[in-house]
Amino acid sequence: MKLTDSHGRTINYLRLSVTDRCNMRCRYCMPAEGVPLKEHEAILSYEELLLITEAALAIGVEKVRITGGEPLVRGGIVGFLAQLSALPGLRHLALTTNGLKLTEMATDLYRAGLQRLNVSLDSLNPATFADITRGGDLTKVLAGLDAAEAAGFPPPKLNVVIMAGVNDHEIIDFAEMTRRRGNSIRFIEYMPVVKEEGWQRFSVSGEDIIARIAARYRLEPVDKGPYAGPSRDFRIPGGKGSIGIITAISGHFCSDCNRIRVTSTGQAKGCLFSDQRTDLVPSLRPPDRDKLAAQLREIVSGKPERHGISCDTYQHQNFTMAQIGG
Repeated sequence: MKLTDSHGRTINYLRLSVTDRCNMRCRYCMPAEGVPLKEHEAILSYEELLLITEAALAIGVEKVRITGGEPLVRGGIVGFLAQLSALPGLRHLALTTNGLKLTEMATDLYRAGLQRLNVSLDSLNPATFADITRGGDLTKVLAGLDAAEAAGFPPPKLNVVIMAGVNDHEIIDFAEMTRRRGNSIRFIEYMPVVKEEGWQRFSVSGEDIIARIAARYRLEPVDKGPYAGPSRDFRIPGGKGSIGIITAISGHFCSDCNRIRVTSTGQAKGCLFSDQRTDLVPSLRPPDRDKLAAQLREIVSGKPERHGISCDTYQHQNFTMAQIGG
């Protein structure tokens, strides 16, 4: 079954947040004090998250990515992933993590049926990493990458938010990393999810990132698979990994968007930067699978053609990535 929106895009990808809590405080994601904690009953149960996934698969979704917050801080996550991986129709199950708990959890995650890991890694310098994450331990994350591969995972994709004057001097270091390791490095433009005066000072465009790398290395384009995200991908010839850019600000990729997302409190969105959301909780308490599927179809059909953010304009309300499940 092919699921399409009103603009002819195929929607086959659900991003499902299981928590808004995190054991880091990355500067571009949440304030130093964290976010106000939700009451326990406000967070969807695993049974409810499973029901949402089943409804999504029934209407044509084929890929699910588990997000947060930091999904690995929620108790029982391994058992939940095992339940998800057994669902008929699910072709790809992935998870995005900050990597702090991978050393201890990688083997169990792999055995649960998780297929792919994305790890947020914004610096290869311990001091810079600690500054961006407000105290994160780079050595733990790097050890987690090794543990993931030892457990059987393909080399994790690495998400790098590039910020001018903060970590943009490491672009070549990350590119060099793809020559030695099989990781895919995805450079992400800084996105102002919270209104901040002069946020543009952190902006480095995807084209600038690629130009800096191309000045050092020859790059060749890489074809993407059917469940790939919005990055434009390249490879240094002979390199084990690849390089991608996600240009959410300087070059909208909305025409290729294939996803919807659901927060840990049951709010569904067709676009990260849209203020429109649908409350799925009434279809979960009590559970009504048919109504839930109908709501998800409405979200897909109402998915906006493009978001309203650029280097000069900013239309959405403030939010933190941890609350939405970026």
